[in-house]
Amino acid sequence: MDHGRVNPDQPLAAQGFSGLAGVYYNLLEPDLMQAALQSGEGHLGRGGTLLVETGKFTGRSPKDKHVVRRPATEGDVWWDANASMAPDAFDRLRADMLAHAAGRSLHVQDLWGGADPALRINVRAVTERAWHALFLRHLLRRPPREALDSFAPDWTILNLPSFQADPARHGCRTSTVIALDWETRWVLIGGTDYAGENKKAVFTILNWLLPDEGVLPMHCSANHAPGDLDDSAVFFGLSGTGKTTLSSDPSRVLLGDDEHGWSDRGLFNFEGGCYAKTLNLCPEAEPAIHATTRMFGTVIENMGWHPETRDLDFADDSRTANTRCAYPLDAIPNASATGLSGHPRHVVMLTCDAFGVLPPIARLTPDQAMYHFLSGFTAKVAGTERGVTEPEPTFSPCFGAPFLPRRPEVYGKLLSEKIARHGADCWLVNTGWTGGAYGTGRRMPIQATRALLNGALNGSLATARFRRDPFFGFEVPVAVPGVDPQLLDPRATWADPAAYDAQARKLVAMFAKNFERFEDVADEEVRAAALG
Repeated sequence: MDHGRVNPDQPLAAQGFSGLAGVYYNLLEPDLMQAALQSGEGHLGRGGTLLVETGKFTGRSPKDKHVVRRPATEGDVWWDANASMAPDAFDRLRADMLAHAAGRSLHVQDLWGGADPALRINVRAVTERAWHALFLRHLLRRPPREALDSFAPDWTILNLPSFQADPARHGCRTSTVIALDWETRWVLIGGTDYAGENKKAVFTILNWLLPDEGVLPMHCSANHAPGDLDDSAVFFGLSGTGKTTLSSDPSRVLLGDDEHGWSDRGLFNFEGGCYAKTLNLCPEAEPAIHATTRMFGTVIENMGWHPETRDLDFADDSRTANTRCAYPLDAIPNASATGLSGHPRHVVMLTCDAFGVLPPIARLTPDQAMYHFLSGFTAKVAGTERGVTEPEPTFSPCFGAPFLPRRPEVYGKLLSEKIARHGADCWLVNTGWTGGAYGTGRRMPIQATRALLNGALNGSLATARFRRDPFFGFEVPVAVPGVDPQLLDPRATWADPAAYDAQARKLVAMFAKNFERFEDVADEEVRAAALG
């Protein structure tokens, strides 16, 4: 039996589904909450939140992500970072997942990917879990109810956590599978309850489509000054580097916390919500995000909670360090209603340096910005991927290699062109360690990071005195009001300056070794500009 609101010409039966016990189309938040609770998918939390657990999968499974290899597109796919799947294996996988769905009740959400009407895609999410439908309703953009009557999907995501893939039959690595096919425009997800796979699948699709339109898709957060859409900033970074925290500045308008496009018209958010990390979330440091953890409909993932009071334990990492909450953008008081702004005046690259070498902020030339964008240095923090239990230094091109279906230089060229055309100032911000490497030093104080970023965005940092870093060649401010001058010189924070020098040389060598893969595609100025 079908329930809810849907285009009568676009039922699931028209997409090959049959024998379903029921289909729930485009239910609103109260009904999705009720369905999830009735199905035993979660518990009711304080304020009407939904408390869920994702089982053994508490992060993404990037090694289980596949792209279908077809003659028309295989030359454009970055196969170094994307496992291939044969077309016939994908066809078998889809047929087997449709057969697995028979006899089950499914939830459908017809949503938009992208705030720009000229560039957005229609995404149909078909999920086995009601709470996944609620999650996606938060994270993607919600069309007006009347638009559902004519909604036709451009892309379809089928997510069945109870389905177990067969590597021999389906051409995948394990019983967990995420498979994307540019030709049929289907995404198949099976064997994992982790909701983040859904949103990152949409991001990967847009990363594939938009470069052909001259649009740069970015793994970044973004905000702008109140009343001034042209005073915008983007914050590149992998999960755990501070994109959500640093863009949610109450003195600025939040565009979004994770995924954006940069077109000829300016910035636009891909999403309609936020997916914030909650481990040790502090109401004093991040009041707006903390407040969402007691709002109706917020999805709380893998957090500890008191069985009687349902109070959350923000310090509990017994399930994972990757505890999270998902909520719509309008839960943040200073969020943009449109998801649109002008061209960014500032491009900020966030890195979590586990070596304790990089300064809290550095000013980059455009060529240096390209070097660091293609390098994408950071540390994977605990929980964001399976098997990561403590920070691991890594180089992730464009600060988002797991989501890049095309080669990094495609995105790098687009960024270079847009920085040159619009004259954005570029900055590198280290939210990782100072005073020593991980295990010896301490995390960069969030108050100092905020003060330095505020100085960069409001222009006051431009008048500061800078020094040239002897190892990396970028410019580092010598003194900034409200920031400990010693913190600005990472060498001075180490007990043994000689040990810092050795660590810095080690990191420089890692950068150089990693960049060898771009020697044939990067301009000579980019290769020469970044290191001291």
